[in-house]
Amino acid sequence: MKGIRLKVILLYMGVGACQLGIMYLFVFHAYNYLTVAEFLLFTVLTPLYVTLIYDLLERQRLRWGYAFSALLAVLGAAIIRYDHLSDDFWLGLLLVQLANIFFAIGQVGYKRLMEMHPLPQHHAFSWFYIGAVVVVLVGSLCFADWQKMPTTSLQWGVLLWLGIGASGIGYFMWNYGATQVDAGTLAIMNNMMVPAGLLVNFSIWQQHPNWPSFIIGASLIVASLWFHRRWIHQPVLQKADD
Repeated sequence: MKGIRLKVILLYMGVGACQLGIMYLFVFHAYNYLTVAEFLLFTVLTPLYVTLIYDLLERQRLRWGYAFSALLAVLGAAIIRYDHLSDDFWLGLLLVQLANIFFAIGQVGYKRLMEMHPLPQHHAFSWFYIGAVVVVLVGSLCFADWQKMPTTSLQWGVLLWLGIGASGIGYFMWNYGATQVDAGTLAIMNNMMVPAGLLVNFSIWQQHPNWPSFIIGASLIVASLWFHRRWIHQPVLQKADD
């Protein structure tokens, strides 16, 4: 903490509270109203939120090129994940969008903080996790059912993997990567996780996706990334050099 202003510490804690704490609270409640397919479908709007929030934090007008490339990624993920919807999904939809927004606030906020108040990544993420833990502790006291704790070594193993592997190492790598790319690439990569996750699901559990929609949607996401890097981001860099 020596040499780091309290305001900066609180900001890093705040983005951690948003990205891992508040986001997961909305996610857990959304599962009460949605099927897994519906939940995955409704997460595909995150790239748009990332683009809009980054422009808002930079206090600049909406960059339509960034928004368009993000929209292509949304369309690609929607093609992969679309399935029939239940009749009563509106509350679940709202909860997932709130989760998406807080997830976007967290990763964009972390990126902006590292641009404006840079810290060593391991120091920054320490405060990030402390902010998340504060929200998790409050959420556990309010919503946790302590009668449903894991009872087998397999359940404990899965829980430890989710905490240490997925939410620990995984989010550290994700946010570190967010500081290395522009906001448009970050937005698109949020939906690149959809085909990547389905491939992991197929390779480990042999769960076959709908291959035609998978190929079309994944190709569209890759195309959105190429379009952004070739026609949107590169011209911006050239103007900056000029």
